[in-house]
Amino acid sequence: MADDRTGPAGIVLSASVARRFYLDGRSKVEIADEFGLSRFKVARLLDAARESGLVRIEIRHEGEIDVESSVRLRDRYGLQHAVVVDTPDDDAASLRGHLGRAAAQLLAEVITPDDVLGLAWARAVSAMAEALPPLPGTPVVQLTGVLSLPGGPDTSVDVVRGVARASGGAAHVFYAPFTVPDAATARALRQQPEVASAFAQLPLVTKAVAGVGQWERGQSTLYDVVSDEDRAALHRLGVCADVSGVFLSADGDPVHAELSERMIGIGADQMREIPEVIVIPYGTAKARAVRAALRSGLVGGIVTHTALAHAVLEE
Repeated sequence: MADDRTGPAGIVLSASVARRFYLDGRSKVEIADEFGLSRFKVARLLDAARESGLVRIEIRHEGEIDVESSVRLRDRYGLQHAVVVDTPDDDAASLRGHLGRAAAQLLAEVITPDDVLGLAWARAVSAMAEALPPLPGTPVVQLTGVLSLPGGPDTSVDVVRGVARASGGAAHVFYAPFTVPDAATARALRQQPEVASAFAQLPLVTKAVAGVGQWERGQSTLYDVVSDEDRAALHRLGVCADVSGVFLSADGDPVHAELSERMIGIGADQMREIPEVIVIPYGTAKARAVRAALRSGLVGGIVTHTALAHAVLEE
């Protein structure tokens, strides 16, 4: 007996049922009543229409967002948010601009008047801050001390103050270096009133934004400013990545180093308590570091570009 789904009448019936369901928004019960079929027959016809190619379902977005890669990253690592920007993998400054704008749009979309925002300095975070529209009176907390960079005066203090000024929220900032020569100095600085006051806000932070560095020259701002001895020591400990000064192995495990005792910034345990930390990595050379960050359980969101997303997914 011929398959009644493949003859002309069967094809027309399947197409009519599919049109009612997918284009007209009719329920299976309504379609069954109209065509004198059982609801189960309607379901079988819809399944057959998809299997034969009569019906093709596409999820497309004609824009800058790479929807497929975004969904794959989110699902692979169980993220709250993943935004992959389909932009040419060109110079770093251009990538930072594209990702900064995308991260600003994401943050403006998801942040609420009840949120407290934490910001760790990174060049991509700075680019986001420049593109960020005013937030709903959101308090902003500095997560890391200041790095002395040859490229300019932009610091974690500037970024926090700028975002807070635009939002009308309080700015919890402190003027202290990110790294100091010894642990005793770091302990003393953490007890200074403005540092202690900012760190007292950490339990209130609900969303944070940070960069990701790979523990190699030119791939981590922190790597580039610490001593050769510190770099070598962290390499011996198996450090692959740093997220706001939290060091991670390739498997995503936090690594506590002697340098950690000499830093003024958020720690792994404090970061883990933040409901969502969004990172903004760029450059395909950072694929290993991004995997480490996403495996760590510290990160709940990512904004990146297609080339890096593919490199992370195709491990």
